[in-house]
Amino acid sequence: MLCPTVKEMKSIDNRAITKHGIPGLVLMENAGRGVVKVIENCFDLSRSPKVTIVCGSGNNGGDGMVVCRHLQAAGAVPKCFLLGKKKKLRGDARTNLDILESAGFHIVEMENSVTREFTEHLQQSDLLVDAIFGTGFEGKLEGLAARVVERMCGSGIPIVAVDCPSGVNSDDGRVENLCVNATVTVTMCLPKTGLFLYPGREAVGQLWVADIGIPESITSEAGVVAQVLESHEIVLPPREPAGYKTTFGQVAVISGSTGMTGAGAMASCACLRCGAGMVTLCLPESLNIALEAKLTAVMTYPLPETAAKTLSLNALRAIEPLLRKIDVIAIGPGLSTHPETAKLVSSLIQKVTVPMVVDADAINAMSGRVHLFKKRKAPTVITPHPGEMARLTGLPASEIMEDRLGVASRFAAESSAVTVLKGAPTVIASPDGKVFINPKGNSGLATAGSGDVLTGIIAGMLSQGLDPVEAAKTSVYLHGLAGDIVADQYTEYGVVATDLLEAIPSAINSILNGERERLEGGVRRIL
Repeated sequence: MLCPTVKEMKSIDNRAITKHGIPGLVLMENAGRGVVKVIENCFDLSRSPKVTIVCGSGNNGGDGMVVCRHLQAAGAVPKCFLLGKKKKLRGDARTNLDILESAGFHIVEMENSVTREFTEHLQQSDLLVDAIFGTGFEGKLEGLAARVVERMCGSGIPIVAVDCPSGVNSDDGRVENLCVNATVTVTMCLPKTGLFLYPGREAVGQLWVADIGIPESITSEAGVVAQVLESHEIVLPPREPAGYKTTFGQVAVISGSTGMTGAGAMASCACLRCGAGMVTLCLPESLNIALEAKLTAVMTYPLPETAAKTLSLNALRAIEPLLRKIDVIAIGPGLSTHPETAKLVSSLIQKVTVPMVVDADAINAMSGRVHLFKKRKAPTVITPHPGEMARLTGLPASEIMEDRLGVASRFAAESSAVTVLKGAPTVIASPDGKVFINPKGNSGLATAGSGDVLTGIIAGMLSQGLDPVEAAKTSVYLHGLAGDIVADQYTEYGVVATDLLEAIPSAINSILNGERERLEGGVRRIL
C-alpha cells in the first residue's frame, strides 16, 4: 500500500477535487463516515455511550463534525467542542458546522481556556474523538490545544484520532513535546509515513485506513515514493513439485570467529527454514569440529584462519571451488573486524559474481569502500543497523534515526545495493528510489542473533529465485511476522533468536493461508 508524505497526500486530494471533480465536501463526508465505521468495529455503541468530539478550525475539525452526526445516528450521544470561534471556520468545515447546527447540535466554543463545560463533559464521557489538527500539524502543541490534549490524555478514556493523533508530525513521526495518545487512529485514503515512525507510531494505537472515495488511478499517478508492506503483496518463491535440492538454490554463509559461532549457525539454519535447498557454512578451520557437531542439516567448509582464529586472506583461494557451485553468498555474521578478515571481505565483494547479502562485520569492513558495491556485476543486499549505517555513511546515528527513509533511499541510490535499514521499523530501499516500510515486528526482535536470522532468510529467498528487492521485502516481513508469532507465545521479553528459526515456517504458513489485514466495509486495519 502506498504510504505518502503530507505533501504527496495533499497532491492526491487536490487532484481528486480539481482534476477529477470529486467535491471536497464528499471526501469530508466519506472521511467522517469511515471514522464511525471503525468506532462501530472497535467499541460498543449499543449502550448509547457519551462521546466528546474535540474539533480544530480546519478540515480535520470538519471531519470531526461529520463524525458527530453519524455517531448520533449509530446510537451514541456525541457532543462537539470547537477550539476557536465558529465564525473563523471556512470552506467545507464551515459547511459541516452549519449542517450540525441546523440539525440541532450545540457546538461549544473554547477560545482561550478550557471551559468548565468541557471538563464536566469529559468526566462523563465513554469515548473521545481527536479532530484537532490531523496530518497538517508541525512543531509543538501550545496554548489551549496543549491544555486540552493534556486533559484528554489524562482522562483515561479511549481516544479515536482522526487521520493522525494531534501533536504527531505525519511525515516523520516526530513529537516535539506532547501528543494525543490514541487507542485507535483512522487515517484517510492512505496511511502517512509518520504513522509508522517512532515516537509517533507509539501514539497511533490500532491503525485503520478509511476509503474516502479517491480512485486508485489518482493515487497511482501521484508519484508516492514510500509503501507499507502488506501480506497480500508478499511474494513467496514457487515450489516445483518435481524439484530437488539444487532447484531451490545453494547458499554459502561466510561467517565465524571465536565466541561468535552462533551467528553463522543461525543464519545457515534460517536459509534452510525458508526453503533453500543446500547451505554450506564457511568458517575458520579451528571452529569446524564444534559447528559440525552443532549443525545437522548444514554442511561446513573449513577455511584457513589467522592467529586470532578468524578467516584469513588465504581463504580466498581455498573457497574458489565452492564459489563455482553456489547461487548466493551471505557474508558477515560473527565474522570479526580483524584487519586481514576485512581484506578478505573486500576481495570477495569484488570477485564474487553471484548475489550477496552483506551483514554485520562485513558491513563494517566496507567502511570507506562503499564504491565497491557499485562495481559489482551481481545484485547486493546490505542489512545495516543504524550504527553500521553510521560507519558506512559518516552520519551520526541520531541523524539516521531521524530520517530512516531518506538515509536508506540515498544510500541505495549511491551504492546500487538494496538497503535494508534494520530497526523500528525496518526500511527497505531499492536503488531505483522506491522505499518500503515493514509494519510487522516488536521489541522482542531487539535480541542478539535476530539480524543473523534475517540475513539467512534473505539469502534463502534469493537462492530460490526472487529478485533482490522482492527477496528483501519478503524476508523482512516474514522476520517481523515470526517475531510477532513468538512474542504472542513468550511475550516480547522472552524472545530469543533461535525462537525465530522455529517460527519461520509458521510465518510462511500465515502467508500461504491468506493472512490478511482486516477488511470491512471500506475500512481496513493495518496495525
